[in-house]
Amino acid sequence: MTTKKQQKAESYEYLQKHINEGDTIYYIVKRVSNSGMYRHITFYKFNVKDTFKEGEDRVQSIWLTRAMCNVLGYTFKEQTKCMGVNGCGMDMGFSVIHNLGHELFGDGYKLTSKAL
Repeated sequence: MTTKKQQKAESYEYLQKHINEGDTIYYIVKRVSNSGMYRHITFYKFNVKDTFKEGEDRVQSIWLTRAMCNVLGYTFKEQTKCMGVNGCGMDMGFSVIHNLGHELFGDGYKLTSKAL
């Protein structure tokens, strides 16, 4: 069984492998509590190939949610496969991605966010 420290290190490597400065991270808010204070959000990055063969997917989606939970310390919600995020009064998807930019590159504005 892996420890939280090992999971965080593996997740950090995974995110560094798939995310570069200037990338756009997409998010989907899947569930909002009745009070509006808690959300279930999932995160993706999409790569579009310039050249591809027939029958091959041109767009590759990379699911980042679990790795982001491990690195940033958010709760992973197994039932919805989403990140559990507390807060209101602002764009919580942007907030999480901004925090990820700080963690990976030392500057939250090195990544952009977009809601789907």
